[in-house]
Amino acid sequence: MSAARSAALRDGLARVNQRIATACAEVGREVGEVQLVVVTKTFPASDIRLLYDLGVRDVAENKFQELAMKRAELDGEISPRWHFVGHMQSNKAGAVAEQADVVHSIDRLKLVPPMERRGVDLDVLIQVSLDPPSADHRSGVAPERLAELAAAVAASEHLHLRGLMAVAPLGEAPASAFARLAEIRGDFLDQHRSATWLSAGMSGDLEEAIHAGATHVRVGSAVLGSRPPVQ
Repeated sequence: MSAARSAALRDGLARVNQRIATACAEVGREVGEVQLVVVTKTFPASDIRLLYDLGVRDVAENKFQELAMKRAELDGEISPRWHFVGHMQSNKAGAVAEQADVVHSIDRLKLVPPMERRGVDLDVLIQVSLDPPSADHRSGVAPERLAELAAAVAASEHLHLRGLMAVAPLGEAPASAFARLAEIRGDFLDQHRSATWLSAGMSGDLEEAIHAGATHVRVGSAVLGSRPPVQ
């Protein structure tokens, strides 16, 4: 079974890497400018072992409990870079800081103190909302509040501001959403020149994100296949 699963993962990775290469070529970017982060939520730790054998070093989870469980199971065997990409509850923020190597989803000021208090050096990105102001939007700081949040993160000793993360809104063409993100990022980089990471793009829209400057794409089903039913 593991041989068949490994072959399926190898095929998925090859297809996604080809999509990344093609998207980069279309806008004159080097393939090495884009990091693939495989989102392994709901998949077993055994898949992460197989992905690691296939060369994957960056994996992501969106729930703290799943991240902690898989990391505990795999510690001592393999050492992937663990990314946390989900919405954070403030009472779990400190624990996430201890378990993750990179956090993509800081979206409000109250998350900063509990993460900083853990005293763990951590790469972080600020999640910015691309939804209309009137929308019942997903997580993300409103663009007009970004500067305040970025300043708080940048002033931290242990949280290292690396850039921005965003998700294209439902019901909007990804290309237009990511074009708006590129504008937001331009203003952000004027104040934080070293925070050049841009985490954007998933299985369905990674090309549009790369065209808009994404440096990290978060891909799950296009590599791993359909997600197992939630128990």
